[in-house]
Amino acid sequence: MSYFDAASSAPLHPVARHALLASLDEGWADPARLYREGRRARMLLDAAREAAAEAVGCRADELVFTSSGTRAVHTGIAGALAGRHRIGRHLIVSAVEHSSVLHAADTHEAGGGSVTQVEVDRQGRVTPASYAAALRPGTALACLQSANHEVGTEQPVAEVAALCRESGVPLLVDAAQSLGWGPVEGDWSLLTGSAHKWGGPSGVGLLAVRKGVRFAPQGPADERESGRAAGFENLPAIVAAAASLRAVRAEAAQEALRLRELTERIRVRVPELVPDVEVVGDPERRLPGIVTFSCLYVDGETLLHELDRAGFSVSSGSSCTSSTLTPSHVLKAMGVLSEGNVRVSLPTGTGAEDVERFLEVLPGAVAGVRDKLGAPAPAATVQQDVLVVDALGKRCPIPVIELAKVIGDVPVGGLVRVLSDDEAARLDIPAWCEMREQEYVGEEPAERGTAYLVRRVA
Repeated sequence: MSYFDAASSAPLHPVARHALLASLDEGWADPARLYREGRRARMLLDAAREAAAEAVGCRADELVFTSSGTRAVHTGIAGALAGRHRIGRHLIVSAVEHSSVLHAADTHEAGGGSVTQVEVDRQGRVTPASYAAALRPGTALACLQSANHEVGTEQPVAEVAALCRESGVPLLVDAAQSLGWGPVEGDWSLLTGSAHKWGGPSGVGLLAVRKGVRFAPQGPADERESGRAAGFENLPAIVAAAASLRAVRAEAAQEALRLRELTERIRVRVPELVPDVEVVGDPERRLPGIVTFSCLYVDGETLLHELDRAGFSVSSGSSCTSSTLTPSHVLKAMGVLSEGNVRVSLPTGTGAEDVERFLEVLPGAVAGVRDKLGAPAPAATVQQDVLVVDALGKRCPIPVIELAKVIGDVPVGGLVRVLSDDEAARLDIPAWCEMREQEYVGEEPAERGTAYLVRRVA
């Protein structure tokens, strides 16, 4: 079985396993106590904090350990906003932030604050100018991920941090995906990370808050972790997290070169082997191990099951794999195809032979899914020189499949009106038009669902 979903959770690093087992014997006592066992536990905790701070690029007394990366994000955002509430209640986030950031933004807005969501381009990248335009006198905090968790695109953190610093606004960086590859550049103010993303144990996050940043911890007071992370420290897991972060950093430069070569092979070969594929994300400024592509006329959940049966564990941003039946907010913000989406994220140590076997299996898996979905005949009628495709009640990717089947039945310049009540159609039909060089005219209300207008130009 080839595990290709390291962006969700990386396999436990051997160094983390060794450190975890060792600290279970040595670090079980309360590090706040002054007796021998407590002092030993405190030494382990202090050493872990020093190692993590060195990797992050901050002072040890600026870093605390939390119960997860999500908790670090929520604590960081809430504390920074509360510390600057006299400045204002305006928060800036990008449209492709991790859900933990967006959920915190929703909570802030529901409590009376205001939120500006900065858009991205089709590569998933913000521009420093867009953050500069969003800054205003009442801005309390800005947030920007170091690299995207779904498509791997790296963000211009250093440039945005400089603009924020110039305006006196702290910048919180979610570095969960990138921290194992190196420190985050730029003059950021707060930073969060998650140990299971770099091969540490789950249940450990970190939050760094630079000296001078106004920060007011929320919730009941607690004496542990500078009052910023309540509860007894999970010392064995913290020690393992810090040890594994140091270990992966030592391997990062060489492993990054190797994984970039493997992911580039996937980026180039997949469109050659599989027709009607869109590879998404920035082709250059990206994390080493992530490559994402979307396949037309493919149900994402079915494709993931087919690949799983073939021995490959991958992830997807397709709406078909979501209980909400809505496409990934990242793919939606980028305006790219969401149906049949596959994210391959290679863990450290992935062999070239595993990638080659994936490239051998993928074409047959996609073809098999397309065959299964090709049976439904499009329900098409002509109304006032417009070909109408009724795809109501049909989920992705059926509306696009039925559009593709009938586009050739209208003359050049003619219109196809696709009726759909699937939210994914709002993203997938324009993406199909761009891939097929047809004109997406727009959408209009329909008696049921939405009507999407497509003009045949090719």
